[in-house]
Amino acid sequence: MSITGTLIVQMIVFLILVWFTMKFVWPPITAALDERAKKIADGLSAADKAKAESAAAAKTIQAELSAAKDDAAKRLSDAERLGQQLIEEAKSRASEEGAKIVAAAKAEAEQESMKAREALREQVALLAVKGAEQILKREVNAGVHAELLTRLKTEL
Repeated sequence: MSITGTLIVQMIVFLILVWFTMKFVWPPITAALDERAKKIADGLSAADKAKAESAAAAKTIQAELSAAKDDAAKRLSDAERLGQQLIEEAKSRASEEGAKIVAAAKAEAEQESMKAREALREQVALLAVKGAEQILKREVNAGVHAELLTRLKTEL
């Protein structure tokens, strides 16, 4: 055999091998590579979509958190205002009650003063009668002089 015959046979075998590879081996390999590339592309697009959704969810959460903080601050200020209002109302009621108690005490003191004056008038009238009795050295009839005693009470 010569080198050229061997070379031609090797070329024919190589061409058959290339044809066989191109016909039966290469298509499944390219299909697998295409499928793998498609899966990778789908995974990347899903990751980008998830990243965008995550960013949107983070914005929504931040907005809701801000709204919740604002609502809590509003409720706290409303509660403080209501507390101050209740304190003012309680102070107002307490001062009104205190004024009523003072007025009642003044009225009671005035009544006690009137009773004391009346009792004092009675005692002065009795003392005046006893004094007159002593001066006159005779007995004074209380029934006869009731009008005189009443007038004396009124004058005192």
